[in-house]
Amino acid sequence: MQFTESFLQVVRNYFNAPVTKYTFERLIRTNNTKKLLTNETSINYSSLYLINKVHASFITIEKTNHIFMKKLLLICFTLLTVITAKAQFPMMGGGNAAPKVTGRISATIIDSLTKQPVEYATVSIINTKTNKAVNGGLTDTKGKVAISGIAPGDYKMVVGFIGYTTKNVMVKTTPEKPDNNLGNIVLAGSSSTLAEVTIEGKKSVIENKIDRMVYNAEADATNAGGDATDLMRKVPMLSVDINGNVQLRGSAVRVLINGKPSGTMANSVADALKMIPADQIKSVEVITNPSAKYDAEGSGGIINIITKKSNAEGVSGSVNANVGTRQNNGNFNLTAKTGRLSLNTALGTMYAYPQESRVIFLNETPSSRVLQDGMSDWSRQMYNGSFGLDYDFNAYNNISTNVKYNRFYNGGPGFSNVTVNNLTATNTSKTDASNGNLDWNVDYRKTSKKAGEEFSIAGQLTSGRNSNEFSNQLSYSGMPAGIPVFSQNIGRNKEYTLQTDYVYPVSKTIILEAGAKGILRNIKSEYAQNSAQDFDYDQNVGAAYSTISFNLTPKIKFKGGARIEYTEIDFLDANGVHNKNDYFNFFPSAILSQTVNGSTTIKLAYNKRIQRPSLAYLNPFRNEANQFSVFQGNPDLDPELSHNIEFAYSTFIKGSMINASIFYRRTNGIIENFNRVDDVDPNKIMTTFNNVGVSESFGLNLFGSYNPIPKWTLMSNIGVNTYQVDNKVLNINTDTYLNYNLFLRSATTLKKGFSFELYGVVNSPRYTFQGKTGAMFFYGAAVKKEIMKKQGSIGLNMLNPFNNDLHIQMRNRATDSFQTQDIYYPLRFVAATFSYKFGKLKFTEKKKIKNDDVKQDQQQGGGMGGMGQGK
Repeated sequence: MQFTESFLQVVRNYFNAPVTKYTFERLIRTNNTKKLLTNETSINYSSLYLINKVHASFITIEKTNHIFMKKLLLICFTLLTVITAKAQFPMMGGGNAAPKVTGRISATIIDSLTKQPVEYATVSIINTKTNKAVNGGLTDTKGKVAISGIAPGDYKMVVGFIGYTTKNVMVKTTPEKPDNNLGNIVLAGSSSTLAEVTIEGKKSVIENKIDRMVYNAEADATNAGGDATDLMRKVPMLSVDINGNVQLRGSAVRVLINGKPSGTMANSVADALKMIPADQIKSVEVITNPSAKYDAEGSGGIINIITKKSNAEGVSGSVNANVGTRQNNGNFNLTAKTGRLSLNTALGTMYAYPQESRVIFLNETPSSRVLQDGMSDWSRQMYNGSFGLDYDFNAYNNISTNVKYNRFYNGGPGFSNVTVNNLTATNTSKTDASNGNLDWNVDYRKTSKKAGEEFSIAGQLTSGRNSNEFSNQLSYSGMPAGIPVFSQNIGRNKEYTLQTDYVYPVSKTIILEAGAKGILRNIKSEYAQNSAQDFDYDQNVGAAYSTISFNLTPKIKFKGGARIEYTEIDFLDANGVHNKNDYFNFFPSAILSQTVNGSTTIKLAYNKRIQRPSLAYLNPFRNEANQFSVFQGNPDLDPELSHNIEFAYSTFIKGSMINASIFYRRTNGIIENFNRVDDVDPNKIMTTFNNVGVSESFGLNLFGSYNPIPKWTLMSNIGVNTYQVDNKVLNINTDTYLNYNLFLRSATTLKKGFSFELYGVVNSPRYTFQGKTGAMFFYGAAVKKEIMKKQGSIGLNMLNPFNNDLHIQMRNRATDSFQTQDIYYPLRFVAATFSYKFGKLKFTEKKKIKNDDVKQDQQQGGGMGGMGQGK
């Protein structure tokens, strides 16, 4: 076959390739299917046999010199080439198989005729070796697109939009030059509209991994407008009470944000969760079997909340607001990215109106009987702010830093009628409690040409300040007004952390990890008002670990490791005497997982865990906000040590999921509230913390998700566990009690962007060593509507619309005292919600430092106000 020079010139111009007449004819004759790389363009000649017909038509065009027909045939030639590369392609975004952030490919997409930018064109980056998509995005209003997370290599950029011919452009990045700006890419209009480009890669809502369960919040459209507390109720194996306190399998759990601890979380998990908009959460990881890489804290396990971060060039962000009958929330997030530098900031605030809560409080000791019936009118205020910076030096070196500040306020006036041994009185009180926390971290990460190899070093500073102020004026009937009693306590907490980690992939199936960590903590507080001696508590922890993971068979995986931790404690008691308590611990862990078929997994796991008490448990200050029920921390607490065994089964059936697990947990030195007659005044009851004994618990978790139709999801989350404590010192062995929690949910996505959700929560009575908290039931509903081309939403949330108050009963019986509380807490709540996101949102997560070795206060969050808080 002979090709004319003008036809060959068209081929050269189109492919930007120096194709000679001899080369072209030889490839056609030999039917050579190999790719010829020229500059940044790859020509696949396997389809050039189609040129026979095109060339014959082209000769006719030359004879007639019909320019219009020449352009039309050129379009046909382009379409024939595109057909071999497929007109439809998947766009993968944020998948686990995506390579790590190393470089960026950018371009500007314009129309071939008008030279105007093409908005919202779909761009996908295809690995030429695997022919799989590794990343993608959409062009902005200026036709620009910047796709990050591209490891050095050879790729094909595929650009498509309805009404245009799909364009393929070859691009190469190297470690020396990981960024590649392709400049203008021209899209030509198609002679006939191609099928719509399909965007794939949406994650399932629930993912099951070898050591964790992942709830992909961004795949659940019903989360818009809520906060992290609302979202956590949908997460498998978690239970959330009415105040927002979270438990995993009936036990305390460590909560991390992007793999990092927070001073705010240490003070109150519930308060911190209320400040995180659900729209900003990418996923929640429930780690029931943390590997040795994690700090060994948390008898129940670890919850890691991963927030969304924009990876798009330019500016993007979101605004969220709730206006309700009980509280208002507002949050703003902004990210700006240019080249290798990314900046982000966030602001948030919450204000809860003063709420009248009724509390009936009864104290009985051998020498007194005190009955209080009163009302409190407490409000809550919170605000936070953060700023972060992330910079890639090159393909292998990255540094990031983030600083975050949170401040909370809780308090207000109260009034109660009091009967003390048949004498009547009134008490007027006022309480103000606040805490502020600053977290600052710096992280450096270095990778190498060996895929998966990584070295990192990270540092973190946490500084907190807690303040408690209260006053009481007790006046007996027929007597002059009592003298007001004032008290104040300020507690300070500082924490310095340095850690390093190294990951080495021996092969594709064998991975070794090792690391070390040091934590220096200092806590300062007053022992009592005007005390001559302050509480000065130092806790230093040194740790090292090593893990290995490998495949025993193609379907059986193993992950195991060991961690050693040395803890050094030194503090001054009330008399100024030094006290030391040093201990060494060894923490093994192992997980064996088998894939029965493509959708069913069984797992057997063991680990040993520890929980060290935090400031809320240790602070020895006498808090007499309720002057008849004194609260005081215990600096002599020992850590909890627990052994955990789990067997789990998980399966996916046609879009539905079932996850079931049974577990056994033995905890030595379990820490709980402990009541006794006050040593200072026998007419009062002292509440403190003690290591009350050894607890053995058996449990079952069952999570199910079912779609009767594609847009309707039914979900249930059931947890059952036993409670029993054996105290050899006091010779007390409690009965075995059954605790359970139930969460039911129905979520429906309707036409025109509407969604509707109903849910209900049942928590059984909760038993402790000395007492019992009554059962709770609450329910809610939400309706949402997408607006602004799905960039925003408006909605209405309701909680307990048919019941105003939640009645909570608490009973505690000690050997020398009896205490009851009946709290009537206003619960009915209706709120209008609004959320809006702008810019292009593509989310990634960075490796962060994790301090997860301290027992957090699971009881302070969401305080209801008034008497009986005991803190």
